[in-house]
Amino acid sequence: MPDIDPQNVFLGRQPILDRNQQLFAYELLFRSAGADQGNFASFIDGNQATATVIVNTFSELSLADALGPYQGFIKVDQGLLFSDLINALPPHTVVLEILPTVAQTAEMIARCEQLRQAGYVLATHVRPESLDVDGKPLLRIAQIIKVDVSRVEPERLRQLAPALKPLRKTLLAEKVESNAQMRLCHELGFDLFEGYYFARPTVIEGKRLQSSETALLRLLGLISQDADTAAIEAVFKQEPVLTINLLRLTNSAGSGLATRITSLRHAITLLGRRQLLRWLQLLLYSGASSSAPAVSPLLQLAATRGRLMELLVDRTPEVRQCGRDLVDQAFMVGILSLMPALLGTGAGAVLAQLPLAVPVHDALGERRGVLGDLLALVEALEDEARERAAAVLQRLPDIDAACANQCLTRALGWANNLAR
Repeated sequence: MPDIDPQNVFLGRQPILDRNQQLFAYELLFRSAGADQGNFASFIDGNQATATVIVNTFSELSLADALGPYQGFIKVDQGLLFSDLINALPPHTVVLEILPTVAQTAEMIARCEQLRQAGYVLATHVRPESLDVDGKPLLRIAQIIKVDVSRVEPERLRQLAPALKPLRKTLLAEKVESNAQMRLCHELGFDLFEGYYFARPTVIEGKRLQSSETALLRLLGLISQDADTAAIEAVFKQEPVLTINLLRLTNSAGSGLATRITSLRHAITLLGRRQLLRWLQLLLYSGASSSAPAVSPLLQLAATRGRLMELLVDRTPEVRQCGRDLVDQAFMVGILSLMPALLGTGAGAVLAQLPLAVPVHDALGERRGVLGDLLALVEALEDEARERAAAVLQRLPDIDAACANQCLTRALGWANNLAR
């Protein structure tokens, strides 16, 4: 087996939501890498590679911190299940998702019971085509049961859910890809939900903008044009919720200062244009029309993109030529790249609404320039498109797999802090 570089691993995470569509946990996706295939090699001994990558990721890259207050679901195969390395994973942070390929032998069940006693939460899969839940001892041990709803017809799912309910387990619907599937699973009493319906911005495609969201776009345009503070203040005055949030943010940002905020204009000045711009960009994804915005997968994705772009561009030679402006532009590219999905419109319509700097416009519209390359890399990592990511890395000689991975871990941690 080739040597494994524990840093050469790409990370991904799929949101898992509760019945109120609040963030509950993440499914962690690990992609090992090797220099012989553009940092995307596959290993002969997959079991050992998976275990080594996961453990080293937690220890070296502090993914436990990047998860924030949420748990991480980790897929466990035969090799990892019986490996001593699994004991290095923190029980309070991970959920061990036993793959269906692991045979339910007496030895396997004994091992799972041992892990339960050690404090680990176990998840198992049930085949949706089968209604027979008897004779499957792992269903008795595991606390969470996952059902792949993409593989079962609605009527069969209506039969399966009641058969699982007497087990009194947490039911997780995975691969939820449509609003109809979501409504049915909710009706049938599923507790947790996972799938592209939540993880991809299409969940809100075509939605009508609330008044506060329209105001946010107006404010973004004004700040991008370096408008007078009075014009910015006038927009805030029309939006009470935004005004309250602005004052709270300013108070938080200026804690410890003796200065008392005397007006909206004063708050805007104290906060500063750069900080205000970032706050507005993120607020678009957090439910701006609500006084208590929920933690949404879209907010997490937008925040992670912006921060990751910022961290990555700081490693490029271009930043030494353009300075802080390029870092700020990278953050804006990451945030605004999800605006078409948020607004249910094309990228061209979004770009037409905002007077953006040329590097930002080129990156968003045509994936041109260093910012365009970085955005392409971020999107490839999200899509788990290994070949595409490897091709982009060829155009970014100052960034390798280890660098991208470290930046991603930091970005995940930063985005998690928004929810606290």
